[in-house]
Amino acid sequence: MHLNRRQFVATGSFALFAATLRAEAKNCPFRLAVIADEIGSDFEHSCHIAANDFGLSWIEVRDVNGKNITKLNEQETADAKKILAKYNLKVTDAGTPLFKSNFPGAPLSKDGGTKDATKIPKDLSEQFELLEAAIAAARNFGTDRIRCFDFWRLEDAKPFRKDMDAALDKAATIAGKQKMVLVLENEMACNTGSGKEAAATLSRVTNPSLMLNWDPGNSGSFPGDVPYPDDYNALPKKRIGHCHVKSVSRNAPGDKHPFQWEPVGKGLVDWTGQLKALKRDGYRYGVSLETHWHSGPGTTPAEIKESSTRISMAGLKQCLKDAGIDC
Repeated sequence: MHLNRRQFVATGSFALFAATLRAEAKNCPFRLAVIADEIGSDFEHSCHIAANDFGLSWIEVRDVNGKNITKLNEQETADAKKILAKYNLKVTDAGTPLFKSNFPGAPLSKDGGTKDATKIPKDLSEQFELLEAAIAAARNFGTDRIRCFDFWRLEDAKPFRKDMDAALDKAATIAGKQKMVLVLENEMACNTGSGKEAAATLSRVTNPSLMLNWDPGNSGSFPGDVPYPDDYNALPKKRIGHCHVKSVSRNAPGDKHPFQWEPVGKGLVDWTGQLKALKRDGYRYGVSLETHWHSGPGTTPAEIKESSTRISMAGLKQCLKDAGIDC
């Protein structure tokens, strides 16, 4: 007889509950995961929840105790790996901010988080140093995937598009020689933001070591956008190398905030249909919860963040169930 979490908890059988969840997920076609710091800033606590409460075997590592994976020293890396081993968690990808930066020679982007024109770099040397750190971090954590972006969004990217594509291609070549894959996230604050823009970027940069970190929630922040099925159907399926899970709704035209995050299962992203399509199309990589929605119950920001992620993970698992996928 299948027991639910409440029944396991009532008997104190947390380990049995986690083991049961993992057993149920053995047939999962995806690397079902959560970004650790979307649960909270305490890395071990996040891993505990991912493994024991969510029943996951995979986790996405972006920040470890408030420090990006590319900035960890040798001891911090070793400590984090011990925690991962303790909870039997494997890493889907290294969540780095590679190319989440202003592009040399381009106007200052309003999305760059600064109004200081001196933040425009003279060249991309710092970003390629970051790439080397990202490759080292990915290798240390046993993954071949490195998340990257397409530079802070410009009002008109056309004059710089060829050079930005060349930078992505160069970085992918460097990564590929180290048996690594860059997964480019479609991020609304960057030049590849929507699904349509992702399809266009991949058509220009054909390097096989550059794949897409498909994020339907980010794509849905664009007015009129339909992440699934429209945008997904336009993507080259064999070049999707990672997937972020979150949801979004759009506010009325003219609203100060054009969109807002929602728990998975709510909002405009058809996650049931999207997950079913990913399985149908042979996708086998990370499906990683990136909550972003922070309106769950709690009295402190940390409690709200954790409860929100718990709610969204429950929503994700319901969508998987509705799609007929055992995870």
